[in-house]
Amino acid sequence: MNAHATRTGKYKVLEQGEGLEHLVHERSPETLIAAAADPRLTEDLALALLNRRDLPAKAVEELYRNRSLVKHKKVRLAVVTHPHTPRHISIPIIRHLYAFELMQVALFPAVAADVKRVAEDTLIGRMATVSSGERYSLAKQSSGRVAAALLLDKEERIMLAALSNPQMTEVWIAKALRASCDEDTALLVAAVCEHEKWSRRLEVKTSLLINKNTPLVRVLQYADELPVNVLKDILYSTRLQPNVKNYLKAVVEKRARGR
Repeated sequence: MNAHATRTGKYKVLEQGEGLEHLVHERSPETLIAAAADPRLTEDLALALLNRRDLPAKAVEELYRNRSLVKHKKVRLAVVTHPHTPRHISIPIIRHLYAFELMQVALFPAVAADVKRVAEDTLIGRMATVSSGERYSLAKQSSGRVAAALLLDKEERIMLAALSNPQMTEVWIAKALRASCDEDTALLVAAVCEHEKWSRRLEVKTSLLINKNTPLVRVLQYADELPVNVLKDILYSTRLQPNVKNYLKAVVEKRARGR
């Protein structure tokens, strides 16, 4: 139903300018759609509408058509994070959000998983153009997936902030440690080996054994701590250094004889 073409009693009230600020709090879906379509809707009233979790998708669409409103940063963000915003509206807007707005979208509980993923992909894709200060803040506050992209940052403080991110998991750390370019992992390896929490995780230890930057003393330690079946799996890795592979073979054989 096109709100501009509808001539219900309530829509006439909108046209007469009577109580527009009250209509954004009405329960009727038709009234909310009409209010969203009203060309006199202000930024504050638009935000009041978008603050309603029961706002119909049609109302969001009508509001989105008002280009003067969507120019406002707060309105754009509220549209993207509203649970009833159609994908054909939220995804195009995401491409125009700033770094910290993208971070907010990725962390907002009501946003659908696929929309969050687009926000994360967009933010990660822009990381090369994001300033050092912003990357540091993102490393501390962003979602685990975005923080994981900063585990291989050239700046140690940013890498350490990402490592301490509350959303970080051992899966992301293990994946970063297995990065194709070992030079990129030097800072990360040193930090993880000394980290009270992550240095104890099985998947992280496994990835450290494969990484060429891992100090030999740590290789010896993790080889003794990991289960023999895990060591056997590691031996299949083509990335192992010859001395590490030989040592792991000796450990596996020794444990086999000790049974």
